[in-house]
Amino acid sequence: MRQFLDHIDRYWIGILIGLALPALFGYAYIQTFHLWDALRAFHFQAGSMLSKMFLVSFFPDMAFLFVFYQLDTWKLAKGILIGGMPYVLAAIITSI
Repeated sequence: MRQFLDHIDRYWIGILIGLALPALFGYAYIQTFHLWDALRAFHFQAGSMLSKMFLVSFFPDMAFLFVFYQLDTWKLAKGILIGGMPYVLAAIITSI
């Protein structure tokens, strides 16, 4: 197991996970709670709703960040944090 973790402990893998995971989670969240109509009604300009969607999408990144820090895969965890920053910045920008 340790050899596998050493093999995937790369910044670019973490960045890819950090970018893809929130997008997939956000899409699943919208599909599960049927939020397409609400988002379409506001034409994606409902700042508070869109801001909350970005933050909810970021939660899986934080869970993976915790797990990979506990497994001592520092580069992978830092990559996930860097990959998730666009979602945090988008949440801040849309809330203004």
